[in-house]
Amino acid sequence: MVTLHTTYGDITLNLFADKAPDTVANFLQYCRDGHYDNTLFHRVIDGFMIQGGGYGPGFEEKATRAPVKNEAGNGLANKVGTVAMARTMEPHSATAQFFINVNDNDFLNFKSATSQGFGYCVFGEVVEGMDVVNKIKGVATGTRGYMHQDVPVDDVLITGVTVGE
Repeated sequence: MVTLHTTYGDITLNLFADKAPDTVANFLQYCRDGHYDNTLFHRVIDGFMIQGGGYGPGFEEKATRAPVKNEAGNGLANKVGTVAMARTMEPHSATAQFFINVNDNDFLNFKSATSQGFGYCVFGEVVEGMDVVNKIKGVATGTRGYMHQDVPVDDVLITGVTVGE
């Protein structure tokens, strides 16, 4: 279990180490290293997901380790309340950013081991604090700079993380 302490309340995650061992180990290492302390939920799209883990206040990009292998073919689906790794168009590019699905996003699921079909690796689920996720998904958003859309107008921060046993 991991608890994300946010400016909107706590979100507790159950991680699926049996289904996504490399991804869970990667996420837990970032948690233990304090990487997620004072990071933004920097992309919020109601009806889709809330994404965080990559930027500090002021949109300062945080340094990351090497990417982790995409374990999206683990049989888990991007359903409401599940947690998955964010990545670029390259299937094996996930580092620290993650998202919480606020809708059943079946189009993000693994279909085939190709660049178009790889999907996004689900590695956990919200077990407490879905009310917090639902508050966050409803915040006002706008554009930040020329690259970032769907950014909360007022910062939504992960202030710290507690890793349970």
